[in-house]
Amino acid sequence: MFREMRRKDRELNRAEAIEILKCCEYGILSTVSENGYAYGVPVSYVYENNSIYFHSAVEGHKLDNIKNSNKVSFCVVGQTTVLPEKFSTKYESVVVFGKAIEVTGEEKTIALLALVNKYSPEYIEKGKEYIKNAGQKTKLIKINIEYISGKAR
Repeated sequence: MFREMRRKDRELNRAEAIEILKCCEYGILSTVSENGYAYGVPVSYVYENNSIYFHSAVEGHKLDNIKNSNKVSFCVVGQTTVLPEKFSTKYESVVVFGKAIEVTGEEKTIALLALVNKYSPEYIEKGKEYIKNAGQKTKLIKINIEYISGKAR
């Protein structure tokens, strides 16, 4: 169903890929528009329970695309170092494939709090208040991971 990595010598195991997912600040969500064009957009996210969560406004391009087709990919790039003498780069990256769905209720609140904890750990109480006040103006999307691939040099 999903392609095997061509460069097996650079393939990361699942645990290594997940560690990169946990550490990166943002990822690129890729969806397909109704007109068939790919759309990639950077999003802040959190990895929890074999899923990726990100928040969104209540309407917009990425949400329209997810309604059109909930099959998405998500990519993060970890540490990189250009190796000029080798005309190459030392890197680590992860690509995830899965299906995106909106979550609500307690799962939404827990995931929003996980985002606050990742990006603003010194402001947890303020974050809880923010979630309480802005929750209705925010959608929370979950990517159920079906396939994960990590690569590094």
